[in-house]
Amino acid sequence: MLDGIKAKLKELQKKLAGLRVYLDIDKNEASLKELEAKMVSSGFWNNQEKAQSVIGELKLIRVTVGAYFECMEEYGHAIELVELLSKEPDQEIISEMKELLEKLEKDVNALEFKSLMSGELDRNNAIVSIHAGAGGTESCDWANMLLRMYSMWSQANDYKTQIIDMLAGEEAGVKSAVMIVSGPFAYGYLKSERGVHRLVRISPFDANKRRHTSFASADVIAEVADDIEIDIKESELRIDTYRSSGAGGQHVNVTDSAVRITHLPTNIVVQCQNERSQHKNKAMAMKVLKARLYEAKLEEKKKEMEKENAKKQKIEWGSQIRSYVMHPYSMVKDHRTNYETSNVDAVMNGKIDRFIEAFLKWKAKK
Repeated sequence: MLDGIKAKLKELQKKLAGLRVYLDIDKNEASLKELEAKMVSSGFWNNQEKAQSVIGELKLIRVTVGAYFECMEEYGHAIELVELLSKEPDQEIISEMKELLEKLEKDVNALEFKSLMSGELDRNNAIVSIHAGAGGTESCDWANMLLRMYSMWSQANDYKTQIIDMLAGEEAGVKSAVMIVSGPFAYGYLKSERGVHRLVRISPFDANKRRHTSFASADVIAEVADDIEIDIKESELRIDTYRSSGAGGQHVNVTDSAVRITHLPTNIVVQCQNERSQHKNKAMAMKVLKARLYEAKLEEKKKEMEKENAKKQKIEWGSQIRSYVMHPYSMVKDHRTNYETSNVDAVMNGKIDRFIEAFLKWKAKK
């Protein structure tokens, strides 16, 4: 038994050594100390915007560095227990060793999984846009269900969400919605959701209880930092103001404070109606526009470098990435990775981590 434990520890130690290099722990640790020194320096809070940027960067680095050193601490404890077992094979120590080894393997695998998100923007917040497909009320209801699914996933993972734009369906659900998901690696995780999602169920809106197929698309882009330079000329923008739409209530604006911005050269349109002031709505819309233009710029560069490999999944009907079947059987299947589950209810309540993990591993292999 002891030989088996030693072999497992050797395997985990090798993984940790590789992760230290791959995650550039030494560089990140130095950056962490530098940022912590900035936080305690005089005048740090004089510039609130810059201070928040430093704090955000600090949190991101701590997520990776902290997880790595936690694994190393567990590994060190495991080595001590092996030495004790070599001298005295006590049953209590054996039980503790098994429990620690199980936790260490789980934590190392989680850190290894996180290392799959090494893209330039993977650590950033995510801007998630949901759009109902053809099908009227059915598709609008399905779009609303997807929005709820991502909101519940975000909540379960301690991410903050902010809906900045929403267009309600005529009878139920939403025609479109834009939500910002804020937290470390939000984009790295949610980029797996970009594409068309297909639902098959008995329609709650059909008096004859017939089976319906509905489509909705999810578009996910990374929120880009303010210090990234994107050339946006005022003369290339058309800015329209309008009154916010919604179901009514105290949070609906009574003035024309909602803002729609059209970037004329690319015809990219963004809008925001969440804030009460026109100024804040414009600032938020500009942030989303900047993210979309940056994504377009990266995609153009990618196509130039890899013309054959740059095949971004098109968001169009008939090319769904995932199917959610509620009738005549229960199944959610991702058509890219072939990962599937029969627990549809859990998925609709935000349990999509296994789909995300399968996508990232599939993407890494490609």
